Amino acid sequence: MRVLPRIVTVLATGASVVALFAACSADAPTGVAAAAEAPKADLVARDIVTRRLTPEQYENIIADVFGPAITLGGRFEPELRMGGLLAVGSGTVSVTAAGMEQYDVMARKIATQVVDTRHRKILIPCQPKQDKAPDDACVAKFMERVGRLIYRRPLTGMETKAYVKAAHVATEKTQDFYSGLSLSLGALLASPKFIFRQEMVEPDPDHPGQFRLDAYAKASRLSFFLWNAGPDLQLLDAAEKGTLNTDQGLAHEVDRMLASRRLETGVRAFFTDNFGFDEFALLTKDAALFPKFSAQVAADAQEQTLKTIVDLLLTNRGDYRDIFTTKKTFMTQELGAIYRVPVINDGPNGAPDTWKPFEFSADDPRGGILTQVAFTSLHSPPGRGSPTLRGKALREVILCQKVPAPPAAVNFNIVQDTNNQVYKTARQRLNAHATESMCTGCHKIIDPMGLALENFDGAGAYRTTENGASLDTSGALDGKPFNGAAELGRVIHDHPATASCLVNRLSSYAVGQSLANSDPWLTESQKFFAANGYRLPDLMRAIATSDGFYRVKPPATQTAAAP
Repeated sequence: MRVLPRIVTVLATGASVVALFAACSADAPTGVAAAAEAPKADLVARDIVTRRLTPEQYENIIADVFGPAITLGGRFEPELRMGGLLAVGSGTVSVTAAGMEQYDVMARKIATQVVDTRHRKILIPCQPKQDKAPDDACVAKFMERVGRLIYRRPLTGMETKAYVKAAHVATEKTQDFYSGLSLSLGALLASPKFIFRQEMVEPDPDHPGQFRLDAYAKASRLSFFLWNAGPDLQLLDAAEKGTLNTDQGLAHEVDRMLASRRLETGVRAFFTDNFGFDEFALLTKDAALFPKFSAQVAADAQEQTLKTIVDLLLTNRGDYRDIFTTKKTFMTQELGAIYRVPVINDGPNGAPDTWKPFEFSADDPRGGILTQVAFTSLHSPPGRGSPTLRGKALREVILCQKVPAPPAAVNFNIVQDTNNQVYKTARQRLNAHATESMCTGCHKIIDPMGLALENFDGAGAYRTTENGASLDTSGALDGKPFNGAAELGRVIHDHPATASCLVNRLSSYAVGQSLANSDPWLTESQKFFAANGYRLPDLMRAIATSDGFYRVKPPATQTAAAP
């Protein structure tokens, strides 16, 4: 449950930043072990990338500043996936005219709610001298405090004057202080300075001739990485005081943020992006073939995988690779129908989405996230399973190995004919299809892994036969043999590319750019990850406290275009 928005606490009670953080983190887990020091590597300066806020980041900031009761009332433009991540694609997208209109619609609706009679006494720190006349001092006080969180830095004097003047003029025309304030706040919320993460640089006094992010840009990069939201007041204060630019001050803030329950939000955001869960919005299944698969099952499937990851990697600080072999997970009754396991519903009023811890037996063929509905159903067409799509996803998402797209002239008729009485199983159909010379190469590197998951149909339900024929789930991955999903999970667990891929994706996610495997910072981070037991929080700390995370090129050589 989200605590009171930080702006409410400060504006309404005048609480100190220390008190505010204590209230916000009172329910944070304790006893988080301090990670080893961040890896030291040759610094690689990177171009500044101006990134558009993701819908989740936009929503998180609005909820943090004004409270979760504020509704947005608009829609976001499509995101772009690059290098396997939307976080990288966000650095290449802009906003169309229609998209800007939607941002304006949302800004106006949010602003209207902030100043309405229900919220104004909580969210606005002062009352106007007259409800029907301008009050520049009150507007300035409100805008400076809210603007600091919305822009993720203090407003400049000129910016404050502009918003105060806008409210003054609007109030004179509407004869309503709150209408004038609403229009001015709407302009602030529709500004590219909010919608885009624009990072400023400054000379690095510790490395003459080099540049670094300024303290506020550093705070933003850190906060979006760990929490998928804008900086809180304590982090902004650390930037303002300069302590964030010291090793001790940075480590203190990173450890504080890692100890917060908000870290789970950041971890969920990364894995949602990395696993491509946004594609669930377009996922459909043939209702005649898979009657138990529903929109609720699709939502629960994503949550099951995320809960499994959070429990293993954050709650229990486990080995990242164990997500491919663990027998422990969580179930709802809706998922239980797919997995064919009993889930007792003792929730209030028979709530269908009550989550229960669940553990498959040691000899059960299911275990690890690759056998969960989220993976098997997402990487399958509407009417069948697909060893090829699943194998491709394993190569690209889990191992970071690019698979070429199929040639345009390929005939897929045999593969798609699930009622073929000659080639009854997917393995038989793929063997017949792969006789085409243009198909053989790619299918060799993806089909064996995908065929290991053939015990799971297009909806993720377990089976042992297809069209009455027994399934052969044996194969090999880069010389390592397996038979079935459980053994595949163990081979993936032990594959050297599994952990290095996670480091690459997480680092690319953090800086908003695809990183080459030869990057010294990336190489050192991969060594650090292995040496420290493949623990995700330790890796996140290492990234967040390393110089390489904040090192940028001089402004004259930056190539990113302004929004």
